[in-house]
Amino acid sequence: MKNFLKNVVGILLVVAIVAQTGIVLALSKSELENQQAQNQKEIDQLTKDMEEIEAKKSATMKEVESLINQIADYQSQLDKLNSQISDLESKISQAEKDIVAKEEEYNTQKQLANDMLIAMYEQGETTYLEVLLTSTNVVDFISRYYLISELTSYNIDLLESIEKERIEIENIKAELQNDKKELDTAKASKQAKYNELKSAEAQKSAYVSKLSAEEKSDQEELEKFKADQREIENQLRKLQDTSKGDITGTPSKSGYIFPIPGLSKANINNKTYPSYSGHTGVDININVIGKNVVAVKDGTVEVSTAKLGSISSYDSNGKRIRGYSSYGEYVIINHHDGTSTLYGHMLPDSRRVVAGQEVKQGQIIGTVGNTGNCQPRPTPSRPTAGTHLHFEVRIKGSPVNPLPYLP
Repeated sequence: MKNFLKNVVGILLVVAIVAQTGIVLALSKSELENQQAQNQKEIDQLTKDMEEIEAKKSATMKEVESLINQIADYQSQLDKLNSQISDLESKISQAEKDIVAKEEEYNTQKQLANDMLIAMYEQGETTYLEVLLTSTNVVDFISRYYLISELTSYNIDLLESIEKERIEIENIKAELQNDKKELDTAKASKQAKYNELKSAEAQKSAYVSKLSAEEKSDQEELEKFKADQREIENQLRKLQDTSKGDITGTPSKSGYIFPIPGLSKANINNKTYPSYSGHTGVDININVIGKNVVAVKDGTVEVSTAKLGSISSYDSNGKRIRGYSSYGEYVIINHHDGTSTLYGHMLPDSRRVVAGQEVKQGQIIGTVGNTGNCQPRPTPSRPTAGTHLHFEVRIKGSPVNPLPYLP
């Protein structure tokens, strides 16, 4: 009887556990379905907002935006060419100095060798017998013969050294000529790119005169954003030489985590890169409100700042806060593996790191927000509109497709 009761109790416990597990699984499934529905709702809203924004743009404004992006690209290429030209000119200048110094050393050594060879020739061949006859004793003989042997050996080493110097000078001169050709090519490319830039600017000016007041304001903000992007790229190029770690090593895609804990690429509405002309990162914009932003890998904070401007931002209650432009509140981290990452549009005053600070992978650096140039823009009735994390990966200051770096 006892055994029967034990079996009954055991069966009831198993049934209870299975039933409870079923409830948990059901709840989990329900939660997942709700989350999926919410994500789809956000995607639909984002798509609708962007379509409305695009529909409001006139054909002229679209042309202006296209030209602004072209101009920004030309300017970025000119910045790179200027940097290349500067580096080549420095390299050529140093090579020319090295050649002068090495030729002076070469000529000095060559003259010394010539003088020694003439002296040895005039003295004639020295034999063991001559050294023996002119020596006062055995010790003197050994010393004299050792000196002669060493002198002969020195002459041979000197001649070999002179030959090495000659070959090195020829190699430096050959490399110098290659650098000069590369410099000429870079200067020609710069001039061509400059002509394209001026042509695009002239076209843009013609279109801008036809824009409405609101469109002109949008155009000015877009140009400011592009100028800020250039400033960041130039700043990062300079940091290659002055930062604590190397920004220009061999880029690595390994070991990165997603910049918002608990989310993944599924939370990126548009996974095309670039998602539109001139867009230098990806926008993580699904189910992100109130979420923290973390460092994707260990590194050093190179930049932690806020770009202030006229674009309105609002808190969760619809109260207006100070204006921002471009990336708004943003952070750049150097990962010392050839890459740096940028995190843009974070909430006002949410940044938790400062320039020069060492950070660990997964460390919180701020909160997702909508400061800066975000679309759609936040309004008092929709203070969280445009909330997203703009995430970039940069190599040598220039942005690359960040998607391969994200898990």
